[in-house]
Amino acid sequence: PIGPSAPLVHFSVLKIATGPLSSRSRTMAPARKPFVGGNWKSNGTVESAKVLCKVLMPGVASWRNKVDVVVCPILPQLSLVKKITTKSPFKVCAQNVSASSEGAFTGEVSAGQLKDFGVQWTLIGHSERRTKFGETDAITAEKMEKCQATGLSVIFCIGEQLEEREAGKTDEVNKRQLEAVFDKVKDWKKVVIAYEPVWAIG
Repeated sequence: PIGPSAPLVHFSVLKIATGPLSSRSRTMAPARKPFVGGNWKSNGTVESAKVLCKVLMPGVASWRNKVDVVVCPILPQLSLVKKITTKSPFKVCAQNVSASSEGAFTGEVSAGQLKDFGVQWTLIGHSERRTKFGETDAITAEKMEKCQATGLSVIFCIGEQLEEREAGKTDEVNKRQLEAVFDKVKDWKKVVIAYEPVWAIG
């Protein structure tokens, strides 16, 4: 329980990579830490952000160096949350990034501007961006390209709708979403793939 002043927060395990999955892979890759992200969506106020950070901070000692954790506050709270968590292992992540560079794009925030501000991560391709704001595979590819060029790390979201799952298109949809950005990725160390089937999100 966080209290009545705290935002409703969607915490999701965006990636769990605790180690190689087969004997063959053990010769190919070292073990990796779990990666957990908390997306605050469009929730909360300045005060509730402070309360949530206050609740989260005391538990740091139990997982420091064991798990990579990012939090994704709303854009106006990036500075506040970044300041509060600056001495903790928490990383602050933007919920969105522009497909364009700097210029005459009112309301947009570029990958370069996020990086300049000290933000290390951004989401790309969240299901709500895809379904409610018309973010196509082509747009996610443009965003990925901009982030790679600036060195901004990306949590790349994929996942099928309920009707796609029921039609047996789960693999087809996720393959399409991933293939859209493959050619844009030059440094996979800067990318985490977050599989969240849209039908399973509460």
